Amino acid sequence: MSELLYLSRADVEHVGLDMSDVIRAVEAAYGQKGLGRTECPPKLGIHPGGPDDFIQAMPGSVPELGAAGVKWVSSYPGNRGRSLPLVTGLIVLNDPDTGVPLAVMDATWVTAMRTGAVTAVAARLLARPESSTVGVLGCGVQGRSNVRSLAEVFAIREVRGWDPAPEAAAFADKVGSRLGIKACAVDAPRDAVSGCDIVVTAAPMARPGRNTIGPGWLDKGTCLVMVDYGSSVDPGALDEVAKFCTDDRVQLSAAASAGYFRRIPPVYADLGELVAGLRPGREDAEERTAIAHLGLAICDVAAGMAVYREALRRDIGTRLPL
Repeated sequence: MSELLYLSRADVEHVGLDMSDVIRAVEAAYGQKGLGRTECPPKLGIHPGGPDDFIQAMPGSVPELGAAGVKWVSSYPGNRGRSLPLVTGLIVLNDPDTGVPLAVMDATWVTAMRTGAVTAVAARLLARPESSTVGVLGCGVQGRSNVRSLAEVFAIREVRGWDPAPEAAAFADKVGSRLGIKACAVDAPRDAVSGCDIVVTAAPMARPGRNTIGPGWLDKGTCLVMVDYGSSVDPGALDEVAKFCTDDRVQLSAAASAGYFRRIPPVYADLGELVAGLRPGREDAEERTAIAHLGLAICDVAAGMAVYREALRRDIGTRLPL
């Protein structure tokens, strides 16, 4: 009889993969994507709640990593007021040779970690190598995960966090104590942008955008990482960017059709092309660079497969009959 492995959120966290492990899995997935060796169709979503709520199906396959499956994920910004997570979901992994389900796991930890890992992979190619100051708009789970990942690949000395909700102070305390770096909550969003080498927008996605980051805010040489579908960035600020990148052109177009990214520059490259060495990343210390990474299923299944294999090795989780 076939079995699948069920991993609860506690199980997934107990597996204990390091951020560096997730970064390697994500980087490998993008390298395969750049070479045309992955499948990652656009997300299919439903919107049973408010206009900014969604539940999406995200299928993906990375044969080289033996990873195939789907993430079923929801984002409900109003959950903050219900004492519920903003993002929840499940990942289902299948055997790529037989199609038989291998595992079902909570997606919360994987989503947070792989999103941060994508930021680290992108910034390593698009930010200045000596980058040491990070600004974060949106101080929830994703804000913390993004800083944690950037600290794996840069010598971060200072983090500035801004959030219109009260999360900023707790963000600074958690980031500072965990990573042993200077972290502070700032009173105005521009204080988390100007003077920073890397700026991450990790606020909840919204249509229309908030236009928080205005023209003239990004210093020369800054790398802007948009995790929130451009919700926090005025189109005029993007006009100042020398290289605008994404992790998938098709999904960027789909997001724009859905009301995000109201006006964006031409896409210079996608992240797979950068990782595979098909296009150069940063070439000038003063050029402003930006990437909109949209959350690709190939990252979820790659990271999920790493979790699954380690869980098997350590006998973590519950085996269920199919």
